Amino acid sequence: MYQRRKFLQQAGLLAGAFSAGSLFNQLHAAEIEHAEKRIKNLSAEDVAADEDYWSVIQQAFTVSPNIINLNNGGVSPSPRVVQEAVERYNKLSNEGPSYYMWRILDQGREPLRQKLAELAGCNPEEVAINRNATEALNTVIFGLELKAGDEVIGTKQDYPNMINAWRQREQRDGIKYNQISFNFPIENDEEIVSAYEKAITPKTKIIHVTHIINWVGQIMPVKKIAQMAHKYGIEVICDSAHSFALLDYKIPDLECDYWGTSLHKFLSAPIGSGMLWIKKEKIEKIWPLVCNDKPRSADIRKFETLGTRSFPIEQGIGEAVNFQNAIGNKRKEERIRYLKNYWAERVSVIPKVKINTSFKPQYSCSICGVSIDGMTPGELDSSLFNTYKIHTVGIVWENISCVRITPHVYTRIEDLNKLVRAIDEIAKKK
Repeated sequence: MYQRRKFLQQAGLLAGAFSAGSLFNQLHAAEIEHAEKRIKNLSAEDVAADEDYWSVIQQAFTVSPNIINLNNGGVSPSPRVVQEAVERYNKLSNEGPSYYMWRILDQGREPLRQKLAELAGCNPEEVAINRNATEALNTVIFGLELKAGDEVIGTKQDYPNMINAWRQREQRDGIKYNQISFNFPIENDEEIVSAYEKAITPKTKIIHVTHIINWVGQIMPVKKIAQMAHKYGIEVICDSAHSFALLDYKIPDLECDYWGTSLHKFLSAPIGSGMLWIKKEKIEKIWPLVCNDKPRSADIRKFETLGTRSFPIEQGIGEAVNFQNAIGNKRKEERIRYLKNYWAERVSVIPKVKINTSFKPQYSCSICGVSIDGMTPGELDSSLFNTYKIHTVGIVWENISCVRITPHVYTRIEDLNKLVRAIDEIAKKK
């Protein structure tokens, strides 16, 4: 076993994602660094349109050439380095699971916590690593000590799993779940904040806000909502499933109390990875979703007692963080917003076509809704895929009816040109 471990160390298999021998350093660091030299003095807005730079980033992905994937709002593909990390460490784990998982790879969790905290601009002791935004936010929703009669404010446009979690607490514990509704797009922060404020009663304990509405990409003014809520002594839960590693912000900037995300969206970490953040002084009062021997402790790790978990996925998250840092948060945000505006501006002038998302940068970034008069979202979604092999998703939810289109950093301009032509041809047939 000693000789085997020595060999693995020499091969770099035990080095970990944040060492000089990381897979990212082996596969991508040199080429991205070379591309970086040419654009390092340019603004993020200027780099957004630099196709030579982004072609280097695109080459790091292994997406299928047979379809154009524009549903990255659901789950994003990982770059090759992330896939290889998961594969490599999965093979290692299976050579002796209880040894390599618990005695070797388990040592990578604390460095990962540190790096995620650095990316999020927060205290590592406020970060728990889990499987997705649903698990992160359900931990808080079910962990809060609410009693019968306590009230929670959410919206009809929030994510279904969060809505259902609150409804379950309503059925189980007798709390009151109040939903307000918005007609998006909205380009007025005060209109949004005021709607939440008007719903407050003396019994309101929690406001649940979605940072980016997953149906149409509306960016919500979380900080202003939180500041308003705190004046009333109300806590704020933020669903940031679609904003982390897309928008250039730090969690404390939002001034919320609880926050959760999926890392397999815009961070492009392995599928089934997520992150929970709880303000340090509030950790102790939240019950863990899964059992823990010290459920009332102030240690964020009490939310990670999942039993046997995937250590290879954690190594993959680390490589995704490396990839994110190599690009830079602001640069990535501006590129993806540029891609959204590129196609949406072109189709917005086509007769019968409607864009259901704002063009203003403070209210949208990647996700954008589009509809064509006389077509259901399902019909448009099917036409885009069956005729043009463009994968999107039809959305029919509450007062929202559109096709959601979401590019990512690997999306090519020629693919968006094909999307524009497709929408133009479909609209003309109607």
